Amino acid sequence: MDTPSDTTPAPQAPEWSQAPDGWDWSAQDADGRWYWYRTEPVPGIGGGIWRSNSRNQQFAAAGRPNPDWLESLRRRPGAAQAPGPGGPPPPADPDTPPRP
Repeated sequence: MDTPSDTTPAPQAPEWSQAPDGWDWSAQDADGRWYWYRTEPVPGIGGGIWRSNSRNQQFAAAGRPNPDWLESLRRRPGAAQAPGPGGPPPPADPDTPPRP
């Protein structure tokens, strides 16, 4: 995991324009640190943090401690939805008749 070099508190979530391409998730830990995620993170077992493979998370900004950290998970607007469970169905092929 990257170590923050700038500890100036971010008053709110970092702007998506600052996120690396393909890093479509952001979330804030209870201690106030914001991270970018390449894959959707999950709450850590011990609480207070979001977790993803270390190669899939990157420090984004420092903020104020947030007791509502579980509400901070955001997905980049317009990011492609991953296929599979929870994803949208594939688009209908106009040349294929509907199944009964």
